[in-house]
Amino acid sequence: MRTGVRRAGSETSQARRKFLAFGVLALTGTALAACTSVADTSRASSDAAVTPNETDIGFFRDMALHHEQALAMCQRVIGRDNGDSVQSLAADILQNQSFERGVMHTWLTVWDESTAPPKTVMAWMGMEMPAAEMTGLATDEQMRSLATSTGIAQGRLFLTLMRAHHVGGAHMAASASQSAALSMVRATAARMNSIQTYEIGIIDQLLATTHF
Repeated sequence: MRTGVRRAGSETSQARRKFLAFGVLALTGTALAACTSVADTSRASSDAAVTPNETDIGFFRDMALHHEQALAMCQRVIGRDNGDSVQSLAADILQNQSFERGVMHTWLTVWDESTAPPKTVMAWMGMEMPAAEMTGLATDEQMRSLATSTGIAQGRLFLTLMRAHHVGGAHMAASASQSAALSMVRATAARMNSIQTYEIGIIDQLLATTHF
């Protein structure tokens, strides 16, 4: 049996059992996404007479940018020897947030709004700031460290940065779920908040272990 990232041990085994349970739920979530897209289509029909407000547009534009960095984080660690659970989590985030980003850009196009990265963000929350300072974003230096680190150190850095990233994303999603005009946007934001909050719990479990 290999040592390192695959080394057996009670602590590692426990973390992997928890992550396998997460994997089952993630698969269930993927199936539910197909169902909820039907629900979102129904909501969009009922929203036909509702004009998107500042929150609808701002949340989708800002969260699409936020997702862009999460995807970049995942791309830096996938295929590297940094722990099986890190690989599973990064692949799941890459798949889900790529889809979500595409959906948000599609709706921005439908609303005749720009999909270009905004220069300022979170004005719709009363917290306007430069895009580079958006809540949860890693710095350029942190992103370089993520790209150049190796092994379990890289896995741990990925989890640490993604946790902070999710905290920022969940904060925005929770706000949009309450103040968006369109029921479809409120439902999308609520789902994002639930998923990212759940993944924060998984990350906390992994960070509490020595190996992934």
